[in-house]
Amino acid sequence: MGELFMCTAITYKTNDFYFGRNLDVERSYNERVVITPRKFELKMRCVAPLKTHYAIIGMATVINDYPLYFDATNEKGLSMAGLNFPENADYKPKDEKLNNITPFEFIPYILGKCENIEEAETELNKINLVNIDFSENLPLSPLHWIISDKNKSLTVESVKEGLKIYKNPIGVLTNNPTFDYHLMNLNNYTSLHEGTPENKFSDNIDFENFSLGMGALGLPGDFSSTSRFVKATFVKYKSKSGSNEKESVNQFFHILASVSMPKGCVLVRDNEYEYTRYSSCCNTDKGIYYYKTYDDFNIKKFEMNSLDLESTELFEV
Repeated sequence: MGELFMCTAITYKTNDFYFGRNLDVERSYNERVVITPRKFELKMRCVAPLKTHYAIIGMATVINDYPLYFDATNEKGLSMAGLNFPENADYKPKDEKLNNITPFEFIPYILGKCENIEEAETELNKINLVNIDFSENLPLSPLHWIISDKNKSLTVESVKEGLKIYKNPIGVLTNNPTFDYHLMNLNNYTSLHEGTPENKFSDNIDFENFSLGMGALGLPGDFSSTSRFVKATFVKYKSKSGSNEKESVNQFFHILASVSMPKGCVLVRDNEYEYTRYSSCCNTDKGIYYYKTYDDFNIKKFEMNSLDLESTELFEV
């Protein structure tokens, strides 16, 4: 999908592992929860179709009976999300030595074939993200991706130099610039903490801590991708919650809310504003997908394992 959008994806672990994201965009793509069962044939443009594969649940737009996933989790707990990466994303011509996968096929291809990060890494080393649009009216979006299981995360970027696969020890992804910059930039915020700041300025001046939260002075609060990366990382790592499902899911949505975009704050073009259309959270251990929208804060819940995962038809919620 060729329109520009921004977003934040995170991971979170209590007793179970959770994966999700904010989708920040100015218009609807008729996105909905879509479950791709094991026997729904996933056709590919340049490689053999996946006639059988792992079942997948996530948020997608379905066009011509094909699920274009924004974020998704498979039945083994491997998760993946695509986030906007304008100017940096660079898709390639066909390479006959590699598996040529179009970016719109990337999420179902990896989640359909791979059980964990180790298998995903093996598959990624054989992939060329090929520059083939979905259709004449639906060009590719410039994206990069986060892939996670309960133990590890990766960031994947197809740039001019080739396919870059980064270990992502943070379990967070936003947008530009490239992921290596985001990791380096975190070093600028190592002094931030949740407590009361200690006076390192001068022993000759008595300072007053006139408010709680002053240990985090300097934490970014704007909506740029670099600032959201820092803030989402800080809030995630400082988060405290109970380990039951309700507390874990609620805390996950609170983390995403800390970097969400209210309508009117980010101008895209005249009278069009980017805002957080939906926030998602998937319990990847149990295959339970939760989401809420900008206009409805009630959390909706869908359980992949309640459906016939041997079906040959997509389930659209």
